[in-house]
Amino acid sequence: MNWEPFILSFNLAGTTTLVLFVIGLPLATWLSGSRNRWKFLVETVVALPIVLPPTVLGYYVLVAISPTSWLGSIYLDWFGSALPFSFPGLVLASVLYSLPFAVQPFLSAFDMVDPKLKEVAWTLGASRMRTFWTVTLPLSMSGVITGGVLSFAHTLGEFGVVLLVGGNIPGSTRVVSISIYDHVQALEYEQAGQASMILLLFSFVTLALVYALNRRLWAVSPKNF
Repeated sequence: MNWEPFILSFNLAGTTTLVLFVIGLPLATWLSGSRNRWKFLVETVVALPIVLPPTVLGYYVLVAISPTSWLGSIYLDWFGSALPFSFPGLVLASVLYSLPFAVQPFLSAFDMVDPKLKEVAWTLGASRMRTFWTVTLPLSMSGVITGGVLSFAHTLGEFGVVLLVGGNIPGSTRVVSISIYDHVQALEYEQAGQASMILLLFSFVTLALVYALNRRLWAVSPKNF
């Protein structure tokens, strides 16, 4: 069993999930509290990867980060290497592809927090930032955990986007989903089955733990008292 694709996949999924926390939490907070009439356009852009074919998204990402684009040329000037067919390029593509799987659970959880609790915190002198960390986030923890796990699992199972943007470079962009595809193409069904079983077991155990934790958090929620 070659563990290199697994290590690369978990590294990619972990990095993507961390970036999505940094981007997704502020974005979901703004969407939850904003009364801007045009915020539905932002929600549409965020949700677009759910309905967009991965190959289409991967193509546009590949064009956007090519050395001839402004983003790709800036990265090339700063770091001396191109974004396409590299691990940083995979992270960028994965963040865009998994964005709705983080933001939507965050947003749903934030919307369920009673606005009166936040108003009480404000009247007691708490800033909006402190209110978020002490009131909104603790009460939304189940949704935050769900969004993080879904982002991680979704990134772990990516295929079309990572193949277009990262290619199939061993040790650099050859993640486990592409490795399984290669095994099947080479008629190496035993290796493909072993890798698939590992992903299946990991996904099952992860989701089971999330559901169990969410049930526990729901049971101790202040709303149930």
